[in-house]
Amino acid sequence: MVVTGSEIVEFVDARLAELGSKLREVNRTIHSNPELLFEEHIAHDTICDFLESLGYKVTRHAYGLETSFEVIYGQGGRMININCEYDALPDGGHMCGHNLIATSSIAAFLGLAAALEKTKVAGRVQLLGTPAEEGGGGKALLINAGAYKDVSASLMAHPGGNEKEYQAYANTRPVAAAHVTYEYKGKPAHAGAYPWDGINALDAFVSLYNNVSLLRQQVKPDERLHCCLVEGPKVANLIPEHTKVDFTVRSNTLRSLEKLVERVDNCANAAALATGCTMERSSMIPYADHICPQAMNDQFIKHLTSHGIKTGNNKTIQASTDQGNVSHVVPSLHAMFSLEEAGDSNPHQKPFEKAAGKDKAHNVSITIGKGLAQTAFDLIVDDSLHGQVHKDWKQDIDDRKDL
Repeated sequence: MVVTGSEIVEFVDARLAELGSKLREVNRTIHSNPELLFEEHIAHDTICDFLESLGYKVTRHAYGLETSFEVIYGQGGRMININCEYDALPDGGHMCGHNLIATSSIAAFLGLAAALEKTKVAGRVQLLGTPAEEGGGGKALLINAGAYKDVSASLMAHPGGNEKEYQAYANTRPVAAAHVTYEYKGKPAHAGAYPWDGINALDAFVSLYNNVSLLRQQVKPDERLHCCLVEGPKVANLIPEHTKVDFTVRSNTLRSLEKLVERVDNCANAAALATGCTMERSSMIPYADHICPQAMNDQFIKHLTSHGIKTGNNKTIQASTDQGNVSHVVPSLHAMFSLEEAGDSNPHQKPFEKAAGKDKAHNVSITIGKGLAQTAFDLIVDDSLHGQVHKDWKQDIDDRKDL
């Protein structure tokens, strides 16, 4: 069956219009019930219930992760993955707008499934629930579990602040990040009567913090070092015997990240040595820098432009995502779209969380989902585009090896 691009748009539009009110309710439920990494049970069940009500076969608790899910539609051909995020931030709700990521991804899946059904072309779409983006590395765990082994390309989009010039970007290039925990153990003592008999774990944290603060002068402009004290003293009259600190270290690529993490480790070891504390270090799988196939970026931008979205094709961003890890396994799109009602706020701020729950934000996420669906359909049926995307992807990997 030969179909035109305008017919694909009609198939996608019709399906999403049909399900408009139900999609809005899914979005509203996720936004109203923010859940932390690996605890996204309401979001997981809400999405799975919705998809099952439409007749799709859903695998709940997929790939050994309690709050992951998978649904695949289609027969034969290439399989395009669409990643669906839905975790929130502590004490901040959906300040990163992952309810909108979920909405755009579900819309993309439904739109592409409709196009595949109408055209009868060989091809498949995988909607994958990816928990714990905010620090848990859910996608990295899913990679290790084999979730992407049959995937030809991966697509998703993330909301951003109220951009004045453009409403959406394709090539955002999130950077690599490491999440490292340092735990210091000392010796308690009476802080007034016998302070010399203690070993102060809080001093170890302060020393680490100061060491890293000095290091900041000697790092590159695009590198970031930030932390939080997870566990510390609760009373002042006791020499603290235990502190625990989480660090996020960001750098342009995995290679440069490794070098920067080593320097932060030196700061941590020096703090232990100076205070006499012992130190335990732990870390999770690092988030990789995002590889961007230009041909896929261009195709997505073309479709968004046809929907009246003002688009840009390059935006520097010093944030990180485990979609970067996916981009080192298969060609990946990680687009960003603007929320007009965010005003001057940006992700991880309370006004942004409020904006992410508005009707306007929902409507934008649906339009973004349409662009994702059209791009995914093109990757399935257009051999030339698919080949160019993979060529660009391999070239970008090679170009970044020495960075």
